[in-house]
Amino acid sequence: MILQETYTLANGIAIPKLGLGTWFIDNNKAAQAVRTAVELGYRLIDTAQAYGNEQGVGKGIRTCGLKREELFVASKVAAEHKTYEDAARSIDETLEKMGLTYLDQMLIHSPQPWREFRAEKRYFQENRAVWRALEDAQAAGKVRVIGVSNFLRDDLENLLTGCRVRPAVNQLLLHIAGTDLPLLDYCTRQDIRVEAYSPIAHGEALKNPAITAMAEQYGVSVPQLCIRYVLQLGAVALPKTADPGHMRSNAAVDFAISPEDMETLRSMEHLTDYGDYNGFPVFSGKPLA
Repeated sequence: MILQETYTLANGIAIPKLGLGTWFIDNNKAAQAVRTAVELGYRLIDTAQAYGNEQGVGKGIRTCGLKREELFVASKVAAEHKTYEDAARSIDETLEKMGLTYLDQMLIHSPQPWREFRAEKRYFQENRAVWRALEDAQAAGKVRVIGVSNFLRDDLENLLTGCRVRPAVNQLLLHIAGTDLPLLDYCTRQDIRVEAYSPIAHGEALKNPAITAMAEQYGVSVPQLCIRYVLQLGAVALPKTADPGHMRSNAAVDFAISPEDMETLRSMEHLTDYGDYNGFPVFSGKPLA
């Protein structure tokens, strides 16, 4: 059962292969979503300072009935925090909001503030400062795993050249018809585990006839095919949902995509239109308007 399977990160810590993403889940609904997911067998819960629901997620963690150490709780330092002081303070604020004494994982949400995403200024020095804050939080026992999100190869190289602790993970937009194979390969060679957010392309995969046809071929749903795809790439899958039925279905991925079909999916023409979500930098690759 996929919910019981884990990857081992470079620092020896186990991380579940499948988790619950909480982007777009309202703070007042997040606690119940977490409790439902845990009841269904989920053990990895992913949030972020930018999601505005850390308080609700924390309440769900504290009231789900499991011991804290049985769960893997992850959050992200807001993209706008680009000084050591701001990052360090934000980590403490996250712990306070969530009512937790430690996080299993903390990431830098983006190499640049969202209003400058993928723009000319790269924030290399600033990210090194934020990374030192994460390293110090890990040394203080506040965080077990530290990593990044939305980092390109040169963003990673910037940290790797001067860090005390190497990034353990890079959380990326990763889905069928949206796979940066060179970046995925680089992370693999650097022993940086990739985590896939929006593995169903924020719902756009459901509209793709080629993806739909292959899902039918395997007798599975499009979301199931998409989740299985990122798992077979060796990535952690983080589908977002507050719907119990979707949570249950997303975990029913104990099938295998053939090597030939994986190659077809890997080489599929990249999706360029995310519909209503084109305004988000992670989908458009452009700064926040």
